[in-house]
This record gives sequence, C-alpha cells and structure tokens, in this order.
Amino acid sequence: MIVGAGQAGHALASTLRRRGYADPITLVGDEEALPYQRPPLSKACLIDDGAVSVALGPAEYYETHDVTVLRGKTVIRVNAGEQRVELCSGEALPYQHLVLATGSVPRKLAIEGVDLDGVHMLRTLEHSSAIREGTQNADRIAVIGAGFIGLEVAAAARQAGTAVTVVEAQTAVMPRVVSQPMAHHFADRHSREGVEFVFEDVAERLVGENGRVVAIETRSGRRIDADVVVIGVGVEPRCELAVQAGLDVDNGVVVDHRLLTSDPHISAIGDCASFPSPWGAGRVRLESVQNAVDQAACVASRLLGDDGPYEAVPWFWTDQYDLKLKIAGDISGHDETIVVETGRPDSFSVYCFADGVFLGAESLNQVPEHMAVRRILKQKTALSADQVRDPEFSPKAHARAEAPA
Repeated sequence: MIVGAGQAGHALASTLRRRGYADPITLVGDEEALPYQRPPLSKACLIDDGAVSVALGPAEYYETHDVTVLRGKTVIRVNAGEQRVELCSGEALPYQHLVLATGSVPRKLAIEGVDLDGVHMLRTLEHSSAIREGTQNADRIAVIGAGFIGLEVAAAARQAGTAVTVVEAQTAVMPRVVSQPMAHHFADRHSREGVEFVFEDVAERLVGENGRVVAIETRSGRRIDADVVVIGVGVEPRCELAVQAGLDVDNGVVVDHRLLTSDPHISAIGDCASFPSPWGAGRVRLESVQNAVDQAACVASRLLGDDGPYEAVPWFWTDQYDLKLKIAGDISGHDETIVVETGRPDSFSVYCFADGVFLGAESLNQVPEHMAVRRILKQKTALSADQVRDPEFSPKAHARAEAPA
C-alpha cells in the first residue's frame, strides 16, 4: 500500500513491478489526476500548458502492470495495530507493508489577505493552470520568495511579457540553496530581463478590492501593486498521518538508513521523509525528483530482499530562461567556493567546500561536468581545492583517474 501518488509513489510501484514484485500494489492519491511530474508546473507549464506532458504513465500502464490507483481518495487514518488504512469514503484497506509518500505542501503565510482571489501557491496541476491564466491576463504580478519556485514563476511571467516584482526576506536570491556567485549571476539575469527585486523586506498584508488582490504592503511600508500574487516561501512535509499513527516525526517522518519508520511495517520516502545523512552529520529531508526516485528504489530493493542503506548522491536543478542550473551534492554549510569559468556566456561551475572537504558543485549550462561531479561524489573520490584551482583540472578526467578498479 502506497499513500501518495506523486513522483515517489509512482516510482516505487513501477520499480517493484519492473523487478518482479508479484504481490498486489495499491497507490492512493488525493488528486483526481493520474500520477504526474511536478517540476514542469513551475517551468514549461506556466508558459504553455500544452508544451510538455506531465503524466508519469498512461492509464493503460497501471492496468497492464496490475497497479490499483485510487484517485481522489484521501487517507484519513492509519491503524498501525491492525495494519489498515481508512479512506475519506469510509473504506478500510488492509496492508502488509505501508509506504508513506505523502510529499509536502506549500508553506502558508499567516498574513491578512492570503484568501483573496488572485493569490496563489503552487503544488498541483490546478494551481499551475490558475497561475498561468492569471499571469497571462495580468499587467503586473508579485512573487513572495526568491527560491527556485519563485524565480521560475518570475521567469515564466517575464517571458509572457508581464511585469514582475519579487519580494525576498534575505539579501540574495535562492538563499541557503546556491552559492553567492551563482545567486549573483541569477539575480543579475533576472534584473536584465526586467524583474524588480525587493530584498530584506517581507510581506505584511495583502490588499484587496472587491475580494481580489491589488497590492502587497511590506514591513518597511512599501506598497507593491499586483494583479496576481504568487507565494513561494518553501514547503512543509505532510506528516499528519504519521503523527496520527504514532510514528516518530521531526521535520518529516523519521526513518532509519533503510527508510523504515519506528513501525517495522511502515516506510516513508520522498519529500516527507527525514533520514540520516549518509554524507554528513545529523538528519536531512530533501525535496527533489532524484531523492524521490532513489528512495523508491531503495525501498523496492528492501521489499525484494536486499536490505541495503540509502546512500544516493543528491542532485537538484532549476531552469530559468535559458539558464539550466544543476547542483550535485549537498552544498549547504559550505565555507569556500571556487569558480571555474568556461569562457562561454552563462556557463561556469562553482565548487563548494567546508573545512577543506569537497561537498559538491553547481554547474550552469554544463551537463557533462555535472555528471562527472556526481560520479566523483558517488565514488567518494577525494578532491581538494588546490586540485580544482589547477588550470588543467577536468572533473571528467578526475573521475576516470580515481575510479575504483
């Protein structure tokens, strides 16, 4: 039984079937749509909803692979003692093993006006369609939050010819996510595209007229006129079922290195799972397609008898205009950066270190380099700052030279 029909849930069901798992699989989702990809919702779908197919598989896939998909169904209770879940419809479904793939939800702002028409958050297909329609019919939009989602929305709006103002509480874009050199490059590009930034300020109130948003008022007293407001201030893990079931929860559903919860019959994967970091101290919770898919593969292996730990190298990406940024590794906490230029416009890498230890690298419009860095991290190959500073340094050559025999 898989609760959550997003990327992680679909990946687990499809991986199990591909590897020969023969027992029944039920996938429960609270949306009416079949499982779909979320990354395009803040990218291509905001420009043209017909530009990309977001479906992870056609209806026939689930039928031919004997995966029962319950659409538009919400699990309201997990009875861990009796190993069954209860649906909003009143149905009770038994399970041998339950996997929570409940994902995350956009963090809400506790300010006046968030319920006005024209105010949006982004998680679902419906949200994306509403933002696209609102943006294309608006003269000016405001985005609260300069993270990946906020900047992707801003880029799509500018490409549609809509004026954009982004309000960010921190001093730079994508705070805590990218390095300072990369943040500066993206902020500069957005500014050149016509995006106006308001840094070190926060939204205090959304102003409405006749039930519709018309402006943001900030803590500093600034008024920002807007026909549409998109709130993108991060997400929170969906842990309600885990709490109700009595599972350990700490910024996510707490799991061990095998992705098992405190109940041996329940696993958790994807955005909702808090797991021991295999590359650093403490626990970590990641929000990425890679993490969802790789954790699904780890749980599938365990259910098929291979009880290994989760050790996948994390990676992330964002597309804004023609800037394609890929990040390999967990670079949070870095205290040293080395910029490696390519000599081409909008193309460079930033290698990140902490106390001399290589954490990972950002690669802008450089897919081969990104893949090489992932290989270095997967092999746990030593890499020093001095090696990166060498004019002859090549991540591909370094990965090949240090590959285990």
